Amino acid sequence: MEERKNVDQELVLRVQAGDKQAFDVLIMKYQQRIVHVITGFVHDPVEALDVAQEAFIKAYRAIPNFRGDSAFYTWLYRIAINTAKNHLTARARRAPLHDVDASDAVQIFDAPELKDFETPESNLMRDELEQSIHDAIDSLPDETATAIRLREFEGMSYEEIALTMGCPIGTVRSRIFRAREAIDKEVTTVMGGRE
Repeated sequence: MEERKNVDQELVLRVQAGDKQAFDVLIMKYQQRIVHVITGFVHDPVEALDVAQEAFIKAYRAIPNFRGDSAFYTWLYRIAINTAKNHLTARARRAPLHDVDASDAVQIFDAPELKDFETPESNLMRDELEQSIHDAIDSLPDETATAIRLREFEGMSYEEIALTMGCPIGTVRSRIFRAREAIDKEVTTVMGGRE
């Protein structure tokens, strides 16, 4: 982690000194992750690529002001999220509060141990369970949903989430706790309704 941060810092310094190719390296390094993040908000793949390009342009323009208080990726991630939300606002659409996409759903629900027992009823149950998780996240306040998304889908530590969201780590823990409670309640309701 530290080595990656040092490489990024070196590249940022080179960009700030006028080396445009160093920024191309940063784009190549993070483009896939940034597009994945944006796809959680902007579901159309072509549109998501456009928004990602806009985010990188904004980052390039802002990089002279980057001081390195946070990791470069954390800084870039914030720009990408804000660009995606602004894009949706401009189109008068509400940003979703989660970023589970089809590939995440396949990972979660296509586990080998589930495949052995697939039936039409188990498929329906799985779909209902997945929808209940989406509904629970959709019903959360934006900051709470973002915290759980960063933790569960981006794999960020509590410290990284606190830096990304610009709030104390205790607030992050509280938001994630509330999010998990809401998801558990929704899942329990769905499971209970099927018995």
